Amino acid sequence: TGSEYKDMLKVWLAALAPLFKGHPNHLKIVKSVTDFILIAGFHSDTETTLLYRQDVLHGISRNIHLLLPYRLNQSIRKIPKIHSLFHYIECIKEMDSADNSDTEVSEATHKNLINDGYRASNKVDYILQML
Repeated sequence: TGSEYKDMLKVWLAALAPLFKGHPNHLKIVKSVTDFILIAGFHSDTETTLLYRQDVLHGISRNIHLLLPYRLNQSIRKIPKIHSLFHYIECIKEMDSADNSDTEVSEATHKNLINDGYRASNKVDYILQML
C-alpha cells in the first residue's frame, strides 16, 4: 500500500548508507530521489513546496552522472521515469496538481517488451541479450 511504501522509503536511506561508504555523492542522489518520491505525494502545492521540489530535482540532476557506470549503455537518456521527473513542476504549474499522473501505461508496455525479449532469447545470459 501507499503508506507501507512511504514507511519503507523512510528507512531505505539508512539501510543503503553502508553500501555507499566512501561514496558520499551516491548517497546524496539516493536522498534526493527519496525526497522527491515523498513529496510527490502532496495533493496540493504552494510556491514554497514547488521551490523545494525544484531544489530536490537539482540534487538529482547534479549527481545523476554517478549512475552511468551501472548502465550498460552508459546513458541515462531514454529512461522515461527519470525524464518525466524534470517535467513534474511544469506539469503542476500548468494543471495545478500532479494527481492521477502515473507511468502505468508505459510500465505495461515495458513489461510486454521485456517478456517478448525473454521469449526471443535463448535463455542463456538473457539479461544481456534483452538489453
